[in-house]
Amino acid sequence: MTPEDLTELERRVLDHVDEQALVESLVELVRIPSIGGSDAEAEVQETAAGVLGGLGLDVDRWDIDLDELAADPWFPGAEVVRSRAVGVVATLGGTGSATGPGGAGAQMPALVLQGHLDVVPPGDPESWLGVDPFFAEVRGGALYGRGAVDMKAGVAANIAVARTLAGAGVALERPLAVHCVVGEEDGGLGAFATLRRGHLGEAAVITEPTSARIITATAGALTFRIEVAGRSAHGSMRRRGVSAFEAFLPVHAALLAFEAERNRDPEPGFVADPPYALSFGVVRSGEWSSNVPDRLLAEGRFGVQLGEDPRLARARFEDVVTDVALRDPWLRENRPVVTWPGGQFASGSTDDDHLLVSEMSAAVAATGGARPPLARGVYGSDLRLYTGIGGIPTLHYGPGDMEDAHSPLEKVDLDQLVEVTRALVVLALRRCAVAS
Repeated sequence: MTPEDLTELERRVLDHVDEQALVESLVELVRIPSIGGSDAEAEVQETAAGVLGGLGLDVDRWDIDLDELAADPWFPGAEVVRSRAVGVVATLGGTGSATGPGGAGAQMPALVLQGHLDVVPPGDPESWLGVDPFFAEVRGGALYGRGAVDMKAGVAANIAVARTLAGAGVALERPLAVHCVVGEEDGGLGAFATLRRGHLGEAAVITEPTSARIITATAGALTFRIEVAGRSAHGSMRRRGVSAFEAFLPVHAALLAFEAERNRDPEPGFVADPPYALSFGVVRSGEWSSNVPDRLLAEGRFGVQLGEDPRLARARFEDVVTDVALRDPWLRENRPVVTWPGGQFASGSTDDDHLLVSEMSAAVAATGGARPPLARGVYGSDLRLYTGIGGIPTLHYGPGDMEDAHSPLEKVDLDQLVEVTRALVVLALRRCAVAS
């Protein structure tokens, strides 16, 4: 399809895309430092609920029962402590209400647009070159700030779709739903809570940054912790002790070799290299410079292959550590302890030939873009919750490049933000239909 394939109604509605309001909305969201577990994580949800309600959408805003959620056998895990969390779902059009998911007379949304508003910490302030990571500064056609691309730009696009449809005065035959969630970065508790509350849909687009691709599958990721024991001694008598750091080195080497083995023949189309990365995010050892360290703690993420049972992935990981220990005199008697705290992401996928995929591609082409190639995404995503627990065909398509996520001077291209928004408007019009 080409721009000439747009209907007169679609052209009219696209004229209501307010680019200034779109950017201002993104600025407002980025300036809220919604680091996972902070009070601002709830604040940003309240802001989103207020904006969506102000546009005339029916908003379900609720306090998530964290204890009840954690007791659920399917709970996806969490890596930060939260005193509170807020869920937000807004619907436009159709019959029924967002405040009563699944209630009498409620219609299943024809399309869900989903995005998370929690962000990771900004890291070393020096890496931001003197700029406040949450200032949301526009330079050279891009907006900079922690969370700009991962993924407040996607949420701003989702809100802009609702703003555009409401502003154009169209009456949708079937509902459009906007899901705003938190806790994605450390397991997905916001998406899990939203689905458990009964908010489902016929199809969903998660507007994560995709570098102009449509992502139909994402790998999983398991948070691991390894504790290695040593024996302390004075630094000048180090041979009297056993360094936990040095004892860890063969474990580290074996796990990197294991990573290479698991990535030897990956499925084609992955945007990440390697597709199933094993990353050490935290390594701590020792308490005093003149002591031999008697303990080491290593934490990280371990990639789960497409279709692989996370239980089997954990067992394979543990087998590697056990094998190293059995071949090492110290570790044989002082076994490393492997545990699995925090987020536990399975893989997830939607068939490449699903109607939603072709509809998304056609909407991009109709608004002037090149047909997006299909790809497999990086590990750890709410997609696996929507396709798995929710049974909802789901893909990723959103503004920005994943390479900018979690990076210093994180940014999103504003022209791309507008292009994605316009494509999502057309997708929403076609999936939800306009009442005559």
